[in-house]
Amino acid sequence: MANPQKAKGDRAELECAALITDLTGFPARRKLGAGRADDTGDIDGVPNTVIQVANWADVRAALRQKPLGAEQQRINDQAVFAATFLRLRGGLWRVALTPEQWAVYATRAKK
Repeated sequence: MANPQKAKGDRAELECAALITDLTGFPARRKLGAGRADDTGDIDGVPNTVIQVANWADVRAALRQKPLGAEQQRINDQAVFAATFLRLRGGLWRVALTPEQWAVYATRAKK
C-alpha cells in the first residue's frame, strides 16, 4: 500500500515545479532521492537555487522547519539561493525565506 503522505508530497512537488515553470520559464522538475543526508532540495531546473516544497497540514511547523532544511540543502548543493514553497489549503502557494536567505536575494538584486 502506498504511503498517502508521500503521494501528497509528490503531487505538491509536481504542482510546484509546474508553477515555477509557468512563472519563470525555467524547466523546473521534481528531483528524486529526497531525504538523503546529502539532499539538495525537491525541485531541479532553477539556476543556482535550491527549492524545498512543503505541503503540511501544520503550516506553522513547516514555516519553522523547512526554511532551515532548505538552507542545509543549499549548502549541500553549493547553490547561492534557497527558498521554501509552502502549499496552503485550497492550492495557494507562499514562498518562505529565513532573513539570511532573503538578504542574499536582496544584496544580489540589481537595478
